Amino acid sequence: MEKKKSKVASVLRSHAIITFGLLCTAFGWGAFLIPSNVTGGGVSGIAAIIYFAAKFPAGVTYLLVNAVLILVSMTIVNVNFGLKSVYGVVVFSLLLALFQEVFPDPVVSDTMLATIVGAILSGIGTGIVFTQGGSAGGTDLIAMMITSQRNISPGRVIMMVDVVVISSSFFIFHSLERMIYGYCVMVIASCVVDFVLAGSKQSYQLFIFSDKYEEVANNIFSNVKRGLTLVDAQGWYTRKPTKMIMVIVRKYEVTDVFKAIKEIDPEAFISMGNVMGVYGKGFDRLKVK
Repeated sequence: MEKKKSKVASVLRSHAIITFGLLCTAFGWGAFLIPSNVTGGGVSGIAAIIYFAAKFPAGVTYLLVNAVLILVSMTIVNVNFGLKSVYGVVVFSLLLALFQEVFPDPVVSDTMLATIVGAILSGIGTGIVFTQGGSAGGTDLIAMMITSQRNISPGRVIMMVDVVVISSSFFIFHSLERMIYGYCVMVIASCVVDFVLAGSKQSYQLFIFSDKYEEVANNIFSNVKRGLTLVDAQGWYTRKPTKMIMVIVRKYEVTDVFKAIKEIDPEAFISMGNVMGVYGKGFDRLKVK
């Protein structure tokens, strides 16, 4: 029963985070980009272009186009991802429609400022959604499908696909300036997505030296739930054989490791370094064929 409650709480927390990410993205589009007649890439960009050309609600266009992409993604990625994507698309469509009604005019009058702020909000929101294994739809879906099979950043995939969409905006606005604004949205948003994801997946490798290494190792394992490795070591000055603890953890787990160490041995010697990538159980999966 306790395990079931914990799982439900985890699902609710994940969806709450996804909702916040969707709120950021929809606010960036509905309150900054679309009211400023600036488009971006992906299905959001297509919905914006159709809105500019025919005044057809962007939220409805977004929902219809993504319905097809969701069906395709569910055959490539796991079902859980597909369900989260359905949730993401529906919620984002509703929020986008809401913000379009609330903000007929942009929050800021300067087009460049609106472009920058809207792109940053869109990138932050998309990155947050990605950290939970969800998607706001559109090129996010395409990126998630490709990155599930290949080691390539989601931001780069989104950038390549979005070039085509943004370039097509020239035929609506007949303005090179508006198209350049669209490219600014693309570059800024994709960089912010990668920044958010890099922060959430950042890992650290710790070397811990303590005379109470067994107790320290047990405390870390019990509290952080991470595997450890004991390595034979010998102090140069004392010539005394000992064990060194090596553990690799996510950024958000570092503080818990420090607490576990301090509880047993406040005088422990610790070396911590940032690692480029960690692959295996509990971390990232190798995506090579």
